Amino acid sequence: MDIFSDPAYRAGFIWIIELTAASTVGALVLGVLLAAMRVSPVPVLRGFGAAWVNVFRNTPLTLIIFFCYFGLFAVLGFAPYPDSIEWNNFWLGVIGLSVYTAAFVCEAIRSGINTVPSGQAEAARAIGMSFFQTLTIIVLPQAGRAVVAPLGSIFIALSKNSTIVGTIGVMESSNAMKELINANGDRVILIFLIFAGTFAAVLIPTGYAFGWLANRLAVKR
Repeated sequence: MDIFSDPAYRAGFIWIIELTAASTVGALVLGVLLAAMRVSPVPVLRGFGAAWVNVFRNTPLTLIIFFCYFGLFAVLGFAPYPDSIEWNNFWLGVIGLSVYTAAFVCEAIRSGINTVPSGQAEAARAIGMSFFQTLTIIVLPQAGRAVVAPLGSIFIALSKNSTIVGTIGVMESSNAMKELINANGDRVILIFLIFAGTFAAVLIPTGYAFGWLANRLAVKR
């Protein structure tokens, strides 16, 4: 048995890559918006951002994925890709992963915003810049450089969390591993080690790459 050439093995990790890529974009966009709300001068927006973080950061991801499938799709009829049940479940999984991970992205970016000296924002406001201009032109570019390493850890965790989407039918790596184990019951340990080793072979260098990038972009004060 050649596991590396098995279609289930390759398809499982392709699904993981696609889930991670799509969810990273969704979580990053949503997380930045939530971070902007968290530091906004408008109390309602600050309250909304804080509520989002507290709710989703303290809710198990499995429950969120199940809600996307049984609540949004089965009960409310929300189908982001109605022509294919497989791709429909994929996008439901992306929604669940994005809203969950966005809470962690928000807090990472907010911590980066706190590293920017407040005098810079005060100076920007003194010359007539709006809150949006101050945030996007002055604060976020510096905050982004300060949170490369934490964001790297969050996105690495996201790639591992993507396996939970298998609970709603997406044939990602954990389902592929289960399928191979069912077909090759005498090689359970070997199959497990190959799947775990594949994750390690990709994610360990990725972690070092984010660490190197964080050092390169760190703001020298």
